[in-house]
Amino acid sequence: MKKIGILFFLLFTGMLLQAQSIQSSSYSSLGSISSDGKIKNASYQTVGYIKDDGAVQNKSYSTIGYIKSDGTIQNSSYSTVGYVKANGAVQNSSYSTIGYIKQDGTVQNASYSTIGYAKGVKKEWAALVFFFFKFD
Repeated sequence: MKKIGILFFLLFTGMLLQAQSIQSSSYSSLGSISSDGKIKNASYQTVGYIKDDGAVQNKSYSTIGYIKSDGTIQNSSYSTVGYVKANGAVQNSSYSTIGYIKQDGTVQNASYSTIGYAKGVKKEWAALVFFFFKFD
């Protein structure tokens, strides 16, 4: 397939590395996460990365944590700080539910109040941004 054909296919199917918006509960932009794991703030500055191996890095490429394939979230010392369950429940290291990532990307706290939106973002990635790590 020629380059133009591949590009058209990617554009047509939406498979380009498009950034998905992270929004507050009032729909203000907080930033975005692209499908390759680049995290940007509302000013479009890169503030972090989620790598293919699960490493979570800040803007200086220092590893600040990890996300494992089973949804376990760890800090840079490999201590478990939380979990993201298959049903979207977000738990702290004591297994207390601290929030929810719904299938439509709505992010809720433990009381089911909407605290933001991450439509099109993997639930594990949304949990990193809203509940576990501060990117600045």
